[in-house]
Order: sequence, then C-alpha cells, then structure tokens
Amino acid sequence: MIKNNFNIIIVGVGGQGLITMTQILAQAALIEGLDIKTSELHGLSQRDGSVETAIRFGSKVFSPLVKQAGANLIIALEMQEALRACYYASKESKTIFLINEFIKTIPGSALVKKDEITKGLQGFSEKIISVPASEICAKELNKEVVSGVYLVSLAALQNLIPIKPSSILKAIKKIIPNKYLELNIKTFNLAKN
Repeated sequence: MIKNNFNIIIVGVGGQGLITMTQILAQAALIEGLDIKTSELHGLSQRDGSVETAIRFGSKVFSPLVKQAGANLIIALEMQEALRACYYASKESKTIFLINEFIKTIPGSALVKKDEITKGLQGFSEKIISVPASEICAKELNKEVVSGVYLVSLAALQNLIPIKPSSILKAIKKIIPNKYLELNIKTFNLAKN
C-alpha cells in the first residue's frame, strides 16, 4: 500500500487523449486497491486548446486537486504545456517530468524551443525525462494518437509511478474499446523497448 498519496498532473492539447490516460491510471490504481480521485481542470472542449487533468491515488484521498508544488509526476504530451505545469512542480516534492518531444504551434504565440523548455523546467525538477513518444508511435504503429498510452505505460515500466505495469495493461484492456484494443496493447509492449 502507498504510504503517501501520489499526485499526477497530465497536460497537453485537446485531442491528445488525456482523458483516456487519466482513466487508465485511475483503473490501474483501482485494480491495486487504492483510493482514487481525478479532475479535469480546463480546456477539455477545445480541440488543440490547453488541457490539464489531475489524478491522485493512495490509501485515502480526500480531494482530486493537486496543490501548488505538490505533483510527484507531470506527464506532458506537448512540450510547451510542460512549462505551464511548473505551478505543480518543485524540487522539494521531487517532481519528475515525463515529456513527449512534441511541440504544437500556438496561434499568436512565439514557438518555444526544446532546449529553452528543458532549461526552464530545471528550476522546478531535477529529473526531466524527454521521450519522442509521438515520433515513436507514428513510426512503429502508424498512430501518433497513442503516444499518451505509450507514456503511461513507460511511467509504470520505469517505476515513475507506484503502480505495477501489469495493472496498467489490465486497465488498458478494461478501458479501451475493442476496436482499438490491439493497437493499445501493442503500444504498451512498445514502451518495453
């Protein structure tokens, strides 16, 4: 059983599958007998707009919201969105960033470069893991949209979250509709490489 609650923030843009990621994590935590709270914070109806979800799990969770500087893990499906999530990160909390190396042009905004993003995050975290998840999924599976499932699977496989990889796989099988199940199981297996 987890001694303290584990807090995850997932950020990205609309259409990247953040809700599916949150559902998989919640189901996996449920499989392990944990108490879970989730929250969809903003932007969900706007395709390509900023999206943020939170999931907290542990022996007893009272609120779905993650406090400032209180995230254990921030998963960013878009690199610039990782910067927006710094509010939840701190070196004191040992926040880990798991980031998809994908940058989306934001209309009316200057594009922030990868090295600038990484440099900005270093003030909030000592562990920043950057993975070309979209590129890997597009190349190996011809479907960039499963990059979120790839990152969730990777987080479990690399012990970035206190949930067993087998629970993530069981959750994928329960949450993902049958017509997409084979693709998502392949995505989980791809994360093992």
